Amino acid sequence: MNGAAPPAIAGRQQRAAAGGAPRCLPLRSAPAPPMAAGRRAPPEPGGGPVLLQGIFGAGPAPGAAACSLSLTARELQVRRAGGCSGGSAGPDAALRLADCVGSAAFPAAAAAACFSLVCYPLRGPRWGPPSRQRLERTFRVSRGPDAEGNLRIAQAWSRRIRELAVPAVPAQDGDSYGVLPRPCHALVLLNPQSGSGRALDDFQAVVQPMLAEADIATTVFVTERAHHAHEKVRDEDLSQWDTLVVMSGDGLLFEVVNGLMERPDWREAMKKPLCILPGGSGNALAASINYYAGYDHVAKKKLLTNCTFILCKGLYTQMDLVSLSTASGKRFFSFLGFGWGFISDVDIDSEKYRWLGSARFTLGTLQCLAKLRVYQGRLSYLPVAAEQGGSAPAPRDGPAPVTNGHIPQPAGTAAPGSLPPDSLLPPLGQPVPAHWTVVPEEEFVLVYAIYQSHLGTNLLMAPAARLHDGCIHLFYMKAGISRVTLLKLFLAMSRGTHLDLNCPHLSYVPVRAFRLEPRVPAGVMTVDGEALACEPVQGQVHPRLCRVLSGS
Repeated sequence: MNGAAPPAIAGRQQRAAAGGAPRCLPLRSAPAPPMAAGRRAPPEPGGGPVLLQGIFGAGPAPGAAACSLSLTARELQVRRAGGCSGGSAGPDAALRLADCVGSAAFPAAAAAACFSLVCYPLRGPRWGPPSRQRLERTFRVSRGPDAEGNLRIAQAWSRRIRELAVPAVPAQDGDSYGVLPRPCHALVLLNPQSGSGRALDDFQAVVQPMLAEADIATTVFVTERAHHAHEKVRDEDLSQWDTLVVMSGDGLLFEVVNGLMERPDWREAMKKPLCILPGGSGNALAASINYYAGYDHVAKKKLLTNCTFILCKGLYTQMDLVSLSTASGKRFFSFLGFGWGFISDVDIDSEKYRWLGSARFTLGTLQCLAKLRVYQGRLSYLPVAAEQGGSAPAPRDGPAPVTNGHIPQPAGTAAPGSLPPDSLLPPLGQPVPAHWTVVPEEEFVLVYAIYQSHLGTNLLMAPAARLHDGCIHLFYMKAGISRVTLLKLFLAMSRGTHLDLNCPHLSYVPVRAFRLEPRVPAGVMTVDGEALACEPVQGQVHPRLCRVLSGS
C-alpha cells in the first residue's frame, strides 16, 4: 500500500451531519445561547442549574411524541410530556454529558430541524464487567414554519451540548493536563499484521464511526514493514495533526516514541499527545490506561471501545519515559518496561503463536515453565527517596536498600535539540555510586522493570503505577522458586494480588534508576516487548517527557 490508507479510510473524514455542525468553541469563551423558553429555569436537584430548557419531539419523525428537555452542566434530562417516554434511555432519563462524544444539528422535513447527541454510557450484563455502549438520541425542533429559526434553535442546543461535554481539566500545577481541540485531526498509524491480524477491520468497524461522531478527522498510515512508523514520525511535518494515534500492539508505539525522539525538534514533537488503541496481542499500555481511568478489566473489542472513547473525549496528561542505554552504545526511550528472563522468554518464544492473539502468552508461559531457566548477573538500583529527611523505602520481600543520600537533581540545562541527559547514571564501565543498592543474589529467574500497571491485557503487575509517578517499578525473582509457585504467582497477577502471596523469591522495589549486568550473554532482553541482544544495560526515569490520551 506504500504506507497509504485503503480507499475506504483514505483521507480525512467528512462530517456526517447535514447542514454542518458549527465549530466547538472553548467553554470559557463561548457565550451561553438564550433559553429556548426565554428564561433561566430554577436549579434542578442532582444536575445543577438548568442552562437550556424546551419541549421537542422525541425523535426525527413528524408527529413524534413530545419530550421536555432540561440541559444542565452535567446532564441532559429527558422527561415525559404528553405521554412521551425516555425511549431507549428509559423514562425520565438523564443522559450524562461525561458520556457524550458528539452532537450535531441538521434540517429535517416540513421546515423542522433536529439535533442529536451520541453517548457511550457504561453498561454491562447481569454478570460481568460493564463497558462503553453506544446510545444515540435525536430530538425534533418544530416551532413553526420558519425553517431557519428551527435550525438556529437546534444548533444552539447542539453547540451547548458539545461545549458542556468537553471534559474538565483537573486542577494541577504546571502543564499536566489538556484537551484536544475540536475539530481535531489525527494521524493514525496502523499495523495490519499486529496481533491476530484484525487491526484494520476493527478500526473500520469500531474506531472510525466513533471518531466521526466526535468530529475527529483521520489520516490513516498503514505500515508495511518494521520501522515504517519510526521513519514516518521522524521525518514527517507533524504540524497538520493534533494527535498521533497508534492502532497496534505496544511495539508500534515504541517505534513512534523513538522516532519522535530522533527529531531535531523532539521537545516540540513530544508535546503532541499520543493515543494507543489496542490492536496487538499484549496491549499493556491500553490495559493500563483503561485501569487508570477507573474502568473494570475488559479485553478485545470492549477494551478497544473504552480506549476509543478516551480518544473521543480528548483529555490527555503527561507520561514518564525511561531512557535505556546498552554496553554496545544503543539508547532507547521506553514507555512500558524492560525485561530479562522468564517474562522476556515468554514474550519472544510465543511470537510464533501470534495468530492466537493474547492466548499466545498462556501457551508460551506453559512452555517456558517446562524448561525453566536461571540467569546469572548483577542487579543494582537507585531506590526512590523517601520524604525529605527520611530514608529510602525497603523493597517488598527483598533486601533492605543502603543509601547515603537523596537522588541528585539534574544539573544545568541541556543544549537546544540535545536529548535529556541521564544524570543519575554513571557510564556503564564505571561502578555504580555508593548510595545505590546492589542485590546480593546473582542468580535470577526474571528481572523486570515496569513503569505501567499492566504487563499485558490480563496481567496487573504493578497496581500502584501511574502514568507520571516518576518511578520504575522493579521486580526480580531469585533462583530456587518451584514451577508450581511461579505458576501461582502469574495466576495471582491476573488480579494484581501476586505480592500478597509473600513469596520469598519475589522482590519488588520502586526505583529511579537501575543497572543489569549479565555474567554471560544468555537469553533475550526485551524493551516494550521488542527483543534486544543480551548485554549490560542501565536505565533511568525521565518524568513527564511525553503526553498521552488518558481519560483521567
